[in-house]
Amino acid sequence: MKRQIILLSFLIIISLMFSACKNNSQLKIPTAQVKSFQVISRKASYYNDYPASVVALNQVELRSEVSGYISGVDFKDGQIVKKGMKLYTIDQQQYKAAYEKAIADLNVAKANLLKAQQDAERYSQLAKKDAVARQIYEHSKTDLEAAAMQVSSSEDNVKQVETNLLYSVIKAPFDGTIGISSVKLGSSVISGQTLLNTISSNDPVAVDFSIDENQIPMFTELLNKKSSNNDSTFTLILPDNSVYAFYGKISLMDRAVDPLTGTITIRLIFPNPKNLLKPGLTCNVRVLSNNNTNSILIPFEAVTEQMGEYSVFKIINNKAHQQRIEIGRTINNMVIVKSGLNVGETIITEGFQTLRDNSPVIVIPSSSNHNIKN
Repeated sequence: MKRQIILLSFLIIISLMFSACKNNSQLKIPTAQVKSFQVISRKASYYNDYPASVVALNQVELRSEVSGYISGVDFKDGQIVKKGMKLYTIDQQQYKAAYEKAIADLNVAKANLLKAQQDAERYSQLAKKDAVARQIYEHSKTDLEAAAMQVSSSEDNVKQVETNLLYSVIKAPFDGTIGISSVKLGSSVISGQTLLNTISSNDPVAVDFSIDENQIPMFTELLNKKSSNNDSTFTLILPDNSVYAFYGKISLMDRAVDPLTGTITIRLIFPNPKNLLKPGLTCNVRVLSNNNTNSILIPFEAVTEQMGEYSVFKIINNKAHQQRIEIGRTINNMVIVKSGLNVGETIITEGFQTLRDNSPVIVIPSSSNHNIKN
């Protein structure tokens, strides 16, 4: 009897559960109000940003070619200098003395040469008349050759000491800005070792940045492309996030890819009339990418992301269907879709948060402004 009661109770519970499930299945899913967007295809222009640094096209470390003490500093630190301007003077006393001695030695050598020439001519005439020993005549020719070599040696010595005298004055090798001096008046400098200062050119300047090796074809095309001064392909973003007033031009691509990073260096040239760009300045290069082919574009707000996968809700026959997509570059409030959608399909931009697959929807007007320009 007890077993029959338990069995009857179990059958009643099963019957009630079946009835509840049947009633739930007959519940109607409410229609959700959503806003939509029709998938479009257009040419998309956008910018790629690259970290970059400013580099002087010409930059030289100034070092003395002679040793001595600094006797003159003829500029102010940070001054803009012109090519040939005198910058430093090394104490010239010893070099002037050496030069004057070399000139005196040269004059003595020339006098000895003149005497040797005269002796050789006289002995040559006497030798023709057999009025002098043959040996004396031969010695006169040898003396003449020695005197000539002495003159040549003295001339070389004059050039050397004259060069040292010239090197005691350090001049600007080109127009540019000179830095803070590493030496002061009276400082001792050693030839070829002591760093005096650094000078760098101002206008124009180079801006270097690195690209991935798979971008080489694109930048090779840009390198071969003729551009004007108004070409906005290359824009510079300064550290304060302001846009530099002048556009740049691509100058060169480095000779080889770095095997460790898989990158290669690109160099741009920018005008710098106000000397605003300083060597070593960190900035960002913004490169305009004009896509020649049309791209599928949708509002970024329509995209959901879960575990690194992206999807949208499409509207088919007034019902929402979740569709997985692959996205590309984001352009303002729009995103490029690489795969998963076709032009003309309608997707939901608002109201999809509580939707399930196959939920009925009704589209309400939208006032959103979706802009695809960067």
